[in-house]
Amino acid sequence: MTRTLILPGFHNSDSSHWQSRWEAGDETVERVIQDDWETPHCADWVARLEQALERTGPETLLVAHSAGCALVAHWAVGCSRRRVRGALLVAPSDPEAANFPSGPTGFAPMPLVRLPFRSVVVASSNDPYVTFSRAQAFATAWGSEFVMIGEAAHINSASGLGDWPEGFSLLRSLRETRERGFTGTAAMSLPDSGDVGAIPTVNSSSKVSKTPVLVRCNR
Repeated sequence: MTRTLILPGFHNSDSSHWQSRWEAGDETVERVIQDDWETPHCADWVARLEQALERTGPETLLVAHSAGCALVAHWAVGCSRRRVRGALLVAPSDPEAANFPSGPTGFAPMPLVRLPFRSVVVASSNDPYVTFSRAQAFATAWGSEFVMIGEAAHINSASGLGDWPEGFSLLRSLRETRERGFTGTAAMSLPDSGDVGAIPTVNSSSKVSKTPVLVRCNR
C-alpha cells in the first residue's frame, strides 16, 4: 500500500487547511510532525522526514506546502530514488526572498537540482511568498510538471479551497502512474476530482473558483 506523507510549512497546517482535510479523510495519509514549527533548522526537518520514510517503506508519496517544498528539495539532494514514488509540491515559498521569515535557518539557498522522482509544482499567480518566475524556475530545475492555478494567494486555509479536490486529483495521478515523460503545454480546467484527462482550452487569467483554471507547463 502506498503511503502519503503530509509536509506542512512553518506554523504547521491548521484544521481547515487542505492538507489537514486530506489527512482526516484518508487513512493512508499521515503528517510528519516536526519538533519546531516556528524557528526550525532545515537539517532537523530533513532528519525527521528521513525517520518517517524509514517507517513508511518504499514508494511513499510526499505532499508538501510552502517551506515543506524546500524540505523536500534539501532532502532529495542525498536521497535514494527508491524511497519516494512522487511529490506534490504546493506553493513553494522562496527561502532567498526578502520576506522569508528570519527565525528558520538552513533553508536557503534553495537546491536547484533535478529530483530523482516524479514531481508536480503547483503555484498561484499572486502568492506573496514566491513570484511566478521563481516558482517556475524551481519547477524547471527540479524537472517537475508546473501547474498554475490562477489567483489563490499562498494556496492555504485563507485561500478558501476547502478540500481542494483539484489538488487531490494531482495526488491521485501520482498514486496511479509511475514516472513518465511530459511534453507540451496546455491550459485545463478540472470539472471534478476524477477527470484529469480532459483538457479543454480555457482562459489562463481566470481567478480560482470551484473549478480553478490549471495551466500546466510540462517538463
